[in-house]
Amino acid sequence: MTQNPFDALGGSGGFDMNALLQQAQQMQEQLQDAQARLTDTTVAGTVAGGAVTVTVNGVGELVGVEIKAGGFDGSDADDLSDLGDMIVAAYRDAKAQADAMASEALGPLAGGGGLPGLG
Repeated sequence: MTQNPFDALGGSGGFDMNALLQQAQQMQEQLQDAQARLTDTTVAGTVAGGAVTVTVNGVGELVGVEIKAGGFDGSDADDLSDLGDMIVAAYRDAKAQADAMASEALGPLAGGGGLPGLG
């Protein structure tokens, strides 16, 4: 048996491993570029009519928290508890937006659509 097992993959011309590796390298570079753009992009999540706004980047990292002046004085434990809950809710809102944005940006690259026959 001297037949090349890769002949069936490439038809009569044979299997071009260099072309496959080059395509994989290009996809990796595109993925890295998309991730870099997501890191530089921010989205905001807001609750309670803007009382709390949380900013995250496109990969979901928390980059800022804004609390509207006059809404919370910090003297009441319930007030502080509510503030904590609002920060969490605002973060979840922003994170959901960031996840949707990342899915849209990375979906075609992460889905394996660039390599025919795989996935």
